[in-house]
Amino acid sequence: MQKFAALIDALVYTRSRNEKLRLIAEYLRVTPDPDRGWALAALTDGLDFKAVKSTAIRNIMKDRVDPELWALSRDFVGDTAECASLLWPDPIEGTGPPPSVAEAVAFLEGLTRATVLTELPKLMDRLDSSGRYALLKLATGAMRIGISARLGKVAFAQAFGVIIDEVEEYWHALAPPYEQLFAWAADGEDPPEIGNLPLFRPFMLAHPLEDTVVDLADYAAEWKWDGIRVQIVHAGGDTRVYSRSGDDISASLPEMVGALEIPAVLDGELLVRGSTQGGNAGGAASFNALQQRLGRKTVSKKMLTESPAFARLYDILSLAGEDLRALAWQDRRQHLERFISRLPSSHFDISQVVEATDFKHLAKIREGTRDDAIEGLMLKRRDSTYVSGSKTGLWYKWKRDPLLIDCVLMYAQRGSGKRSSFFSDYTFGCWDGDPDEGAELLPVGKAYSGFTDDQLKKIDRHVRQNKINRFGPVRETQKVLVFEVAFDSVHESKRHKSKLAMRFPRIHRVRWDKPAHEADRIESLRALVAD
Repeated sequence: MQKFAALIDALVYTRSRNEKLRLIAEYLRVTPDPDRGWALAALTDGLDFKAVKSTAIRNIMKDRVDPELWALSRDFVGDTAECASLLWPDPIEGTGPPPSVAEAVAFLEGLTRATVLTELPKLMDRLDSSGRYALLKLATGAMRIGISARLGKVAFAQAFGVIIDEVEEYWHALAPPYEQLFAWAADGEDPPEIGNLPLFRPFMLAHPLEDTVVDLADYAAEWKWDGIRVQIVHAGGDTRVYSRSGDDISASLPEMVGALEIPAVLDGELLVRGSTQGGNAGGAASFNALQQRLGRKTVSKKMLTESPAFARLYDILSLAGEDLRALAWQDRRQHLERFISRLPSSHFDISQVVEATDFKHLAKIREGTRDDAIEGLMLKRRDSTYVSGSKTGLWYKWKRDPLLIDCVLMYAQRGSGKRSSFFSDYTFGCWDGDPDEGAELLPVGKAYSGFTDDQLKKIDRHVRQNKINRFGPVRETQKVLVFEVAFDSVHESKRHKSKLAMRFPRIHRVRWDKPAHEADRIESLRALVAD
């Protein structure tokens, strides 16, 4: 556990991606099984201990530390695991040696909500502050130390000199602590057998088009639909639906699981059928409607009826056991166009190619489209094979220009990880009428991106100097700072007082020069709701 704690400490204080890769790779090379496998799973969000949540840690601390001291300390530190690890007393004789990572995992797996409050402290007593921090991060699954699942896999590939695409292929067939994966990569044993399993394949991704101009003789254009990218796989008599990150989301989409019964791997966009409210000519409702379907362990019959899911297919990766990824896009497209007739039209259709005479004509088509379910265009090189990740020159995404509106900062909250010392999560609002006549501000969105580190420091200073109220971790500020907010679309929502919800809001500019009373009205935002 001490080596894992040292790795976590080093990663927390390292910003360089290459140095993070080096640190993880070195740890994986020198650490024995199964500790390195459990550590890798923790770094890539592969562990979930249902009994240990942040609430349990807070309750443990309140029994041992004055509640007011805990609240003040937690607010200052900004991270529950870090605060608890620092406040906990150092180990004393008789509590036992520090556990290995594998021992800690076995211990955490054995906890229940009834025993966590009494048993977890016994493990914490055997560790120093760094060990406790690593343990609590491991236990809650909330690492937030700047390590993505992809980065962990890349580090694994670098550690043992194997191909990252092969790591991705085998990864989803195995469970922590990945002993077969290490045996293949580190010891040269045969790769895991995955031939007849409904496994996730890494997605091919696109680069932003930016200032590039492409020749439509070489590239085909498709609409970029505003849903979530999914992969639907049928193999060995089983069907799975995977998200872009490789998470199995089949439980939320039972109708899609039952719709594919032919061995195939399909790439597409998950959408829900449009209705008379918020639908469009393409038959898809807005992303706001899709959100109601996501993340549910069970789906009611009413939801299946009112918001049926379907996949708008972009590509086909495999058919009847034949891997098609080495074919050119135009050849895979022909396979997909033939195959679509074998699928139920209620659950599958195909993303149509957008016809244009030249790039200038295509730009005009893009500018004239503000469909509720379209984000922009995809440009795909006609001879491109299907490769994982984003490779320059093959696929481009040409998102439509964002919508912009001026909002007033209302509330701020500390961030997580390296931003835990800054107020970096901002809630902003628009005026519900004329502010000169006493209109109130209504919250319309929340954002924590779009600004530089220098701007963050300046906004953080503004929040501290202009706070007027406190609600737990949230600070209410004077209503004087204007943000120009960029967003993709806006939808009606019953969950907010403004009755509106933004899609992908982010800070576009900080308008230090603009008086708050000149910010936009709710009516201006409501006018952007798609019919």
